[in-house]
Parts: sequence; structure tokens; C-alpha cells
Amino acid sequence: MTTSNVDILFQPFHLKNLTLKNRIVMAPMTRSFATQGIPGQEIAAYYQRRAEGEVGLILTEGTVINRPASRNEANIPFFHGEQALAGWKKVAADVHAAGGKIGPQLWHTGSVASFLSDWVPDAPVESPSALVAPDQPRGDAMSEEAIADTISAFAQAASDAKRLGFDVAEIHGAHGYLIDQFFWSGTNLRTDNYGGATLKQRARFAAEVVKTMREAVGPDFPLILRVSQWKQQDFTVRLAPTITEMTDWLLPLVEAGVDILHCSQRRFWEPEFPEIDGEQGLNFAGWAKKLTGAATISVGSVGLAGDFMSAFAGETSHPASIENLIARLERNEFDLIAVGRALLSDPQWVTKIRTGNHAELKDFTAAALAELV
Repeated sequence: MTTSNVDILFQPFHLKNLTLKNRIVMAPMTRSFATQGIPGQEIAAYYQRRAEGEVGLILTEGTVINRPASRNEANIPFFHGEQALAGWKKVAADVHAAGGKIGPQLWHTGSVASFLSDWVPDAPVESPSALVAPDQPRGDAMSEEAIADTISAFAQAASDAKRLGFDVAEIHGAHGYLIDQFFWSGTNLRTDNYGGATLKQRARFAAEVVKTMREAVGPDFPLILRVSQWKQQDFTVRLAPTITEMTDWLLPLVEAGVDILHCSQRRFWEPEFPEIDGEQGLNFAGWAKKLTGAATISVGSVGLAGDFMSAFAGETSHPASIENLIARLERNEFDLIAVGRALLSDPQWVTKIRTGNHAELKDFTAAALAELV
């Protein structure tokens, strides 16, 4: 990794009642260490170490809302129930004690099965049209009652996040899980008000989730929505292949109450519409910011040479230059940058970047997925 002027990474960020000491976000990463869905002391310590290591905002692993079959692995944490919420309150308190800020990522996995285990939930999985991918049936199509109950469960989780002392809440609307299955024409074949030929029509479910959450938390509590073009079911999918379609997709969600769009790419440096602004053009987060006016988080293989999906194939990734990242922040392309695997392996990654201690940056290996460092 070469030396860069990292000062811009360590400028404060302000939005509503949120103030961050720098622009670095810990990306949500599924860990599956919550026995019976309860986040314990080792999980609290895991996040506290990142706060001690100067991460500006910690977004937790996906933690699921109160719906049957909302998770697809046995040890994914709940964000409902007295014991789980007490555990999360301890997590937030410990992060705050270390000077950090934190928000839960609120999640429903839809009809997606885990590719890390063969565990299945007790209840049938649910999705817009009983599909996990185009022409691949799995589980039940959601009734309008199930949709209404799911929207309410997201709102309750947001309310609980605020009550427990979290600083923000993030909605997982990416990577082919439930909300994203509503966005995707290949998995949303509904003919009622939650389907439709256009992405704007298929975004109605997400917009109602956001609107109801906003009503639950009030105007000043920041809400983040994670979105992606690609799906784990198909890396080549692009929900919005034009800027018009991207506007129709994202702007109504911002108008419904999203403050920050967390724009997931496999590689953050890749341009979203190179046919418009070239190979050095705006990335996904850059275009989302330009088209909606919302603040954005960019994410995708930050600080490492290998694509993050390679980790699941057992490949090692080595530290890489962040000069491209610095240049994009300097041109105000996006507001925040989320770091995943580099922080999973090394809770001191941010401190090492700030102090220029690049020689001590660690490789990421697949073995890191099996422990809480």
C-alpha cells in the first residue's frame, strides 16, 4: 500500500442528530455467532474493539426482524425478543463507552438459502412470488397480510433501535434478499400493488417499509438503506441500467425517508455508467448522490486487492492502495466509505491508515470468517 494524504478520510461528518469523527464505516458482515439468536458478550467486545480502533460508524451484521423464517442460518442474531434486545443494548452501550457510533442492520433474508450451511428455518420461507431467482421456486408467495406484518416488523425494529440507544438504523435492501427480491423483475411477478412492469412500481414495498420506519423514529433519527444492482443469485444483474431508471428507483425511497443510501458494488472503483462519463466516471454511490441529493456510502473491496466474493472460495486478499478512494472523496463523489473484510481481520485497520502504519496492515484470509477477532 502506498502512502496517501488521508486527512479527508478523517474529516467529521454531520447529518441530522448524527456526528461522526471520520468518514469510515464498518460494513455489515454476517458472523453467525449469536447462539439462539442472542448477541452475547463476545459480540459486544467484537464491536467495541472496532470503536476503540477509531471506526467512525459501525453497522452491525444483519440482525433479523420479527417474522417467521426471517433468517437463513441458525446463529444469525434476532432484533426482537427481550433477551436479544437486551444483548443489543449492551452492544450499543459498549461501543459508546469506547467513543464510537453504531447502528443495526435490519434484515429479512427472504427465500435465499445460506450457502455456508444447510440449516433451514422451522417456517416456510417467504418472498414476493415464491422464487429465489428467476424460474427457481422456493417457499411461499407473501400474502398482503404477510406484507403488512413485515412492514410493521421493520418499523418496530427501527423503534427499538432508537429506544436502545443506537445512533442510526440501516435497512438491508440489497444482494437478493427480501426487499431486493421485490425490486428485481426476475423474482417479483406480482400483479397487485407490490408488483409491476417498472422498477418504480416494484419499489413500493421498500418505500412503505421506509415510510413506516420514519413514522416510528421521528424526523431526526437517521435511516440508511443498503442497495445493490447485483444479486448473489446473479452477479451480472443491473436493476437500473439507465440513469432514468436509477432515479425512478432511488428517489422515491429518499422521499419516503431514507437519509443515506449505502450503495454496494463488488469493486467500489468501477464506474456505474462508463458510457456517459468514462472509465473514471462516478461509481454507484456517486450517481445515487447526484440523482437523489441524499448522502451516500460507497463500499466494495476497500483496502484489499481481491474481490470480496473470493473470500468464500478460500482465497487470501492482500492490502492494497487507497489512493483511488482518497481521490474520489476529494472530488466529493460520495460522503462515507464502508470497509468490510479489512476490518473483520484487523480492528486496528483505521488507526493504521491514519498513522501511516501500512507495514502492519494484515492480509484477509478465509479463516477470519470462523472467529471474532
